[in-house]
Amino acid sequence: MIVYDLECEQSHRFEGWFGSAGDFDTQLSDKLLCCPMCNSGNVVRRPSASYVNTGAVERQPRASQKSSSVSVPQQYANVSPEMVAKIIEHIVKTTEDVGNKFPEEARKIHYNEAPERHIRGIATAHDVESLRDEGIEVVSLPVPPHLTVKTH
Repeated sequence: MIVYDLECEQSHRFEGWFGSAGDFDTQLSDKLLCCPMCNSGNVVRRPSASYVNTGAVERQPRASQKSSSVSVPQQYANVSPEMVAKIIEHIVKTTEDVGNKFPEEARKIHYNEAPERHIRGIATAHDVESLRDEGIEVVSLPVPPHLTVKTH
């Protein structure tokens, strides 16, 4: 897995996760990359700092530094945890939860065996890799537990 810092023509910066440098090059040349904020297809790779695993244990923030808002891991470059939380909330509100049947339903939709619709659910890393190998677009998101149960 390789992570690149990307930027669109509107100067929105975001991360892209790719299986390899070749995957990035292919998606870029096939114009499959777009900005998650404005949907611009004019995306370029930006320099990024390298990550070096020093083996040091990450320090926990002091109690006075903790936020009382929804806890969303900071894993997306240049996107605030609040923005990630809003995006995830929107996705939860506008998709159908198919639970553990996600890989099966995604395949049915992809192969036109079920009506096209936006779905979400649970899949193992192996399932996600298999779906991507079949050409099925899949995105993994950190959905907080309080959003996984819809009341409607």
